[in-house]
Amino acid sequence: MQYSDKVMEHFMHPHNVGKMENPDATATEGSPACGDQVTVYLKVDEESHTISDVSFLSYGCASNIATASMITDLAKGKTLEEAKKITWRDAMEALDGLPPVKVHCSVLAADTLLTAISNYEIAKGLKEVPDFTKETIVEELKKIIYPKVGEDIVSLKMVKYVGFNHGEILIDLNIPSFDQWRGNVADEIREHLEKYPDVKDIQINFPE
Repeated sequence: MQYSDKVMEHFMHPHNVGKMENPDATATEGSPACGDQVTVYLKVDEESHTISDVSFLSYGCASNIATASMITDLAKGKTLEEAKKITWRDAMEALDGLPPVKVHCSVLAADTLLTAISNYEIAKGLKEVPDFTKETIVEELKKIIYPKVGEDIVSLKMVKYVGFNHGEILIDLNIPSFDQWRGNVADEIREHLEKYPDVKDIQINFPE
């Protein structure tokens, strides 16, 4: 697998790595069982709402470590509002690209940063705990990358239907049985949605 020089640089010599003592907020996304996990720690200046320090711990491949390193670089010194605008594409472009099957690593890093910021804002009363709705599910599906091409399954129109009723999620996906990535996509969906307390069951349907 071909990595850019920047990916290898951040993999071999990651920035901002390590557990932070007494952080103002933390977040962990992903799962070692699925191959990748990232924890982000934040220190935030209460007056300016600026990220004064940020660090991470990572379990996973070179892309996972490199994207977490880059995301924390991009976030340091930014206000919370500025940091919330950092996307997985920003991280990927700053690393001079990623192989399509590794794009999900940049999504994971950006998602973990956003969750850490959200956790801080909720803890400080800057925002309320958001309700879990069908729109929440769709937003999570936009973070699921189809490994073959490195684009999300919503943009690729692979999501035919999303339903949510009494804690039960129903998702119809237009991915045929012969597609080698179908199982990976289903696993990623479950990983993204099972973390929500409102979710009791997830049913994913595919075409016959």
